[in-house]
Amino acid sequence: MGESVQAEVMMSFLVSEELSFRIPVELRYETCDPYAVRLTFHLPGDAPVTWAFGRELLVDGVGRPCGDGDVRISPVDPEPLAEVLIRLQVGSDQALFRSSAAPLVAFLDRTDKLVPLGQEGALADFDAHLDDALDRILAEEQSTG
Repeated sequence: MGESVQAEVMMSFLVSEELSFRIPVELRYETCDPYAVRLTFHLPGDAPVTWAFGRELLVDGVGRPCGDGDVRISPVDPEPLAEVLIRLQVGSDQALFRSSAAPLVAFLDRTDKLVPLGQEGALADFDAHLDDALDRILAEEQSTG
């Protein structure tokens, strides 16, 4: 197994306009799957739920709205690096999370020190682990659905 970067961030789970609560979210980045980040949401009363998506999507989403699939990330305000919304969707079900941008940027900075953005393909063992990484991502997606 390669090196990894982990962080825990408190995010607001926005249930409705009137109801939200704070939950711990584990962020994880591994060199054996250098294009992806994983966010594990610890919702009260439920088993943890992990989402894997492109690290570049998180990098871009901190500064501008991006994503057109199951994961959409955007800053809350035009003021850069204040707060970020992360919208996760499976079919018609969706979950919305709000986070301060600072801990996300700090996490991304640590991932960039481990594997600079754009240099993911240069990892010597990446091709050897690609099939395993894809199988893991597909298994995680199936377990969330």
